[in-house]
Amino acid sequence: MEIRIFRQEDSEEVITLWERCDLLRPWNDPELDIERKLNHDVSLFLVAEVGGEIVGTVMGGYDGHRGSAYYLGVHPEFRGRGIANALLSRLEKKLIARGCPKINIQVREDNDIVIGLYERLGYEQQDVLVLGKRVIEDDEY
Repeated sequence: MEIRIFRQEDSEEVITLWERCDLLRPWNDPELDIERKLNHDVSLFLVAEVGGEIVGTVMGGYDGHRGSAYYLGVHPEFRGRGIANALLSRLEKKLIARGCPKINIQVREDNDIVIGLYERLGYEQQDVLVLGKRVIEDDEY
């Protein structure tokens, strides 16, 4: 397995992977999310390849105060091989190198499998309520 930085030509394969991993929601446009990331520190957007096929992704961010991880997904046929752990570990190292003191991850409450993965990797549930506000409407859904 090789972990590397996302390249523009990976877009179609990555979006197909996200579909297989059930990461997409009607209110998120994956092409636009990728385009936005390409304009803001693409070095924190990582893909895992096995035999030339993209089998995992994680998109990270850092605002100078907190780090974040989004779009962590591993192809269903490649799960249980440590790929998610390796991707997240590589992202953590990149964030630590930038002086990032804490990483926040948002997970849907009913996603018990992913919550368990993060807990095994040392992440803890925090007593916070996440509030959000869409300030740019990407499309009508």
